[in-house]
Amino acid sequence: MLDSDLARIYSVETGALNRAVKRSRSRFPKDFAFQLSAREWKNLRCQSGTSSLVLEHESSRSQSVTSRSHGGRRYLPRVFTEHGAIMAANVLNSRRAVQMSVFAVGAFLKMRALLGDKRELAQKLASLEKELKKRLDVHEAVIVTILQRVMDVIDPPALPRPPRPRIGFQP
Repeated sequence: MLDSDLARIYSVETGALNRAVKRSRSRFPKDFAFQLSAREWKNLRCQSGTSSLVLEHESSRSQSVTSRSHGGRRYLPRVFTEHGAIMAANVLNSRRAVQMSVFAVGAFLKMRALLGDKRELAQKLASLEKELKKRLDVHEAVIVTILQRVMDVIDPPALPRPPRPRIGFQP
């Protein structure tokens, strides 16, 4: 989730969220939050249709982003995973952030429960598929037997000739 979206959810400014994250860097390892590269940000903007932004290189900082007019983003956006979003709520000191943190934890738990149900359903489907394959194997054997009999009726195998009666004296 982009920092601007998360800030909107927590009812804080994006800059305030990013400052809180910077103050607590140890709470945000790379698997919790990371900053997009210029290329990733450009690709994301192309997909979502946001306004055009210009990249500038600064000597003392990483690449920054400014809009061509009326302000806008000054730095590349930060992205948060589900754990990072919850951690961000913990470092922000707003009532809304705490409420949304509780809500987010509940939403993630429900999402995991739904995924767990789907996993269970997938396992049931796999066992049903195995059972059906076993039944199909039995049915296939029966069908092959029936077809063989039909073929025997259509083109009967050559019957052995009845034994000839012996010529001559038979006691």
